[in-house]
Amino acid sequence: MGAGYRTAGFKGYGVKFSPFTDSLVAAATSANFGLAGNGRLFVLDAQQRGVLAARQQYDTQDGVFDVAWSEAHEHQLVTAGGDGALRLWDLGVAQLPVAKWHEHGREVMGVEWNYTAKTSFLSASWDGTAKLWSPAAPQSLRTFAAHSGCVYAAAWSPRHADQFATCGEDRAVRLWSANEPAGAVAAARPLATFAGHGDQVLSLDWNKYAPDSFVTSSADRTIKIWDIRNPRGQVAMFGPFEFAVRRVRFSPFSPHYIATAGYDMSASVWDTRSGAVVHVHDAHTEFVFGVDWSLFHPGLLASCSWDEQVHLFTAPLPK
Repeated sequence: MGAGYRTAGFKGYGVKFSPFTDSLVAAATSANFGLAGNGRLFVLDAQQRGVLAARQQYDTQDGVFDVAWSEAHEHQLVTAGGDGALRLWDLGVAQLPVAKWHEHGREVMGVEWNYTAKTSFLSASWDGTAKLWSPAAPQSLRTFAAHSGCVYAAAWSPRHADQFATCGEDRAVRLWSANEPAGAVAAARPLATFAGHGDQVLSLDWNKYAPDSFVTSSADRTIKIWDIRNPRGQVAMFGPFEFAVRRVRFSPFSPHYIATAGYDMSASVWDTRSGAVVHVHDAHTEFVFGVDWSLFHPGLLASCSWDEQVHLFTAPLPK
């Protein structure tokens, strides 16, 4: 293991590397397994080799389930809250968020900044909706509500700045356009729907090098790769495994590798060409909920777990 940090009293749910500073990592955490109690956003710095140190931390009155760095402001992050709120934090401001939005009726489980347009971000909630936001606007810009249950994640297309996908409890992935009339609820109007998982779809991410392709993980204990040009079925499937994968991320440096975080208490790297596991990080002792790739150092990853640990580790990737 490269480096570690203990988030004492707080279980890890999401982890993200900064897109601006190679040493900064943010972790979304919750007390009491996210069932009740406070949350905390940790911003950690790995400037010293082999050491993760706290640069800043922010407390909330409810759990924090995900985090995304701003793509426009290097010191700002947005968090997804168990109270249904989104909060914008600035590293130059102690303790309190610089903005807060509270429209979701249930827990917000996912948040992602638009890394192409850079001026907006998405949220995914257990209330069955995804919402589009601008940090400059006091209310959400759009609401997307075609899922019949909880929405667990939303992810922007790397090719089209106005398109994104969502996944959820209804076993479906839906492709959307953000170009709906302002304030409209885009109910039952996705561009496409992808069905094929046998249980809830927990996570998804796009392939930055093959931008018609995305990967999903599901409670059915499989990982599937899809192509939006082929909405009737997946391109590839791995599994079923003994345990489900909670989060999946494509490498920013290669079209062939994905990182997973799972209920088997490990973070792993897979070669999508063969379905082979090329690296396993098994230093955690509880469910691993978050994993992310560094945008600066090929093969460097971060993970966070219910064992109250954030780890940095390197996965040597074959050519």
